[in-house]
Amino acid sequence: MTELINKKLWPLEEAVTRRRKLQSEGQTLVITNGVFDLLHTGHLYYLRQAAALGDQLWILLNGDQSVRMLKGPNRPVQPQEERAYALAALEFVDGIVTFQSKRLTPEIEALKPDVYVKAGDYKISTLDPDERHALESVGAKIEILPFLEGYSTTRLIENIHRAADSD
Repeated sequence: MTELINKKLWPLEEAVTRRRKLQSEGQTLVITNGVFDLLHTGHLYYLRQAAALGDQLWILLNGDQSVRMLKGPNRPVQPQEERAYALAALEFVDGIVTFQSKRLTPEIEALKPDVYVKAGDYKISTLDPDERHALESVGAKIEILPFLEGYSTTRLIENIHRAADSD
């Protein structure tokens, strides 16, 4: 199998170094997080909007272990390396960091983003309390962007199953 070279995928330590450089240059860091198991129109719509909120958009990608904790044993559909590779191909994504825990509180505290973005299927009140506290403690602005109705990974998987059943 071919190794997927991904220059936008960094370990947390490298991301922290890059973040310090951004801060010294006065650039705004926007972060979001998610599984991004099967990239679809809803993801692209949301990520493009998120990127417009600052100078750089970094994605904190749920690693495979994290996804299983959140979504169950049949997910992710694609391993983290493949999901990160697909995200890195997007011109408006500047960096990617994977994390294996259920929550990304340590990554928030380490990276100190200027802006944290989630899609409109979330509300500030439904964010994980520890993550929200970490965001507030580092002074991050929390933005909830409009949700593009009708586009979800779950719906896409259901459509794939229906298509396979009809063959």
